[in-house]
Parts: sequence; C-alpha cells; structure tokens
Amino acid sequence: MEEPILKCENLYKNFGKKQILKNVSFELYSGDILGFIGPNGAGKTTTIKLILGLQGITEGKVTINGYNIEKQFEKAIEKVGAIVENPDLYMYLTGYENLKLISNLYDNIDKNRIDEVVKLVKLEKRINDKVSKYSLGMRQRLGIAQAILHRPNLLILDEPTNGLDPEGIKEMRELLINLAKKEKMAILISSHNLAELDNLSTKVCIIKNGEIIETSDIDTIKKESKEDYQVFEIDNTEKIKNILESAIILDESHFKIDIQKGEIPEIVKLLVKEDIPLYKIQKEEISLEKAFFEKTGGNVIE
Repeated sequence: MEEPILKCENLYKNFGKKQILKNVSFELYSGDILGFIGPNGAGKTTTIKLILGLQGITEGKVTINGYNIEKQFEKAIEKVGAIVENPDLYMYLTGYENLKLISNLYDNIDKNRIDEVVKLVKLEKRINDKVSKYSLGMRQRLGIAQAILHRPNLLILDEPTNGLDPEGIKEMRELLINLAKKEKMAILISSHNLAELDNLSTKVCIIKNGEIIETSDIDTIKKESKEDYQVFEIDNTEKIKNILESAIILDESHFKIDIQKGEIPEIVKLLVKEDIPLYKIQKEEISLEKAFFEKTGGNVIE
C-alpha cells in the first residue's frame, strides 16, 4: 500500500487562549496536486507553517516521508521544496547565479542538475539575465526552480499565481502539472484563485474557521453541489422573465433555471406554446468556486 508523502494528523494550534487550528487532518500522495482553500483567516498559512516546522504544533503530528517534523526535522524537511509568499531572489544576480548559490547548500547538485531544472521551468533563454529584468512570472518560475533544485518529492506553494497575468498563470499551471506527472511530485497549493485551482488540482481540501470541512477529489466536490441548473439556448430571452420568473438571464440568447432533468419537458412545452425557438439544452458545469461558496457560506470568518 502506498504511503503518503505528507500526513497531517489531528493538528491543533493555539496562540495564547485563541485556537487557530482544530483537529486538522489530511494526506498527500505522490503525483497529487492538492488545492488548499478557505476564507481569509481560515488557517491556511498557519497550517503550512506547521507543516514546514516554522511554528510549533500545540497538539497533533506532521510526518513527511515518514519522518516527524518536530522530532526529526532535518530528515523530514530534506525532500521538501517551498515558496511561502514570495521567492527569495537576489535581484542584482543572474537567474543562473541565484541557482548556483542554492546549489552550494547541497552536496549532490552539479551543473547538469541546474541545467535540467532551468529547462523544466522554461528559462533557458533568460537564465543569464539579471533577475531585476525578469517579469513577475519569470521570477515565480525561478523561485520554483530554486525550490525543486534538490529533487524534493513534496512542493508547497502559497499563492503561486499572485500578481501574474493570464499568460504567466498558464505557464505556472503547465509547469506544476508537469512536475506532478513527470517528477511524481506531491504538490500542495494554497490559493485564492479558485478558477485556476479548478484547472490544476486533482484534490481539494477546504478549511473554515481552523477546521477541515471536506477533503476530496475535485470532481466529487463539484458533483455534491446542491444546485442543478439547466442552460437553455433560445432565439431571444426578452420574453423569458414574463413566463419563467425563476429563470436567470445569462445573455440575449441564453437563460438558466434550477430544475431537475425530469422537469425539462415542461419547460420545452412552455417555450413551444409561447412560440420561442429552442436550439440547445445543457447542464451547467459546476465550478470549484460555486462548490466552495456553497460549502463555506461565502468568504466569511465566524
């Protein structure tokens, strides 16, 4: 049976009398991309800091590759790469010089490994330029290059797409999927960009008020949505509000309505009766964002 790369067991964290985390448990396996999501102040960053040994655990246990982060810190952290907030880069050095500095901290990183990582993050053409000339997306990719230089099997990223333009987000997505598939890396991503996590994650862990409320694969979470909208494509939606009060107008030729599949024929009959041409009916795809707001009640800290 496959052992998890990361295992958080019944984590509690208190600051004085205030409880920040309560009974937080989840696992992460090789090749998984786990989207770690929750409202502001829910405990995402605190959890990451406990995993990385940056803060003490009040109660519970974190094990990485079988090693306890508090009792066997050096062994546990040995195969971990992480970027919390922004990558630490020397702006006056080139990208290559930044990676060379990191490589000096390890015994087994040679020029071949640096070149391999540069190729992985697609910085070959700019690696000898000063970092001060890099775009934000390039700096993020260089930060990931630093984090994976020592061949970790666990990568932890806090808001990796913050400030990136659409092209930068796309490049980051492709890079992370590639690392999970080809390098068999387990990746934990904490992010507010739910649309991007929808495209990227294989699993989702939702935290609210310091407690995990659900951990599941992304398709399962979306299938649990309470709403069941059907989208209708018609000639013109101008008349729809007069005959279907619960309909939501999407644009001049589309509306949606929360009904079960068996109720569709009644809507079709109504449209025919009103002489409204119908071109297409399809079930609305549930987004991660919609499922998240249903489960958390919105971006609310209680």
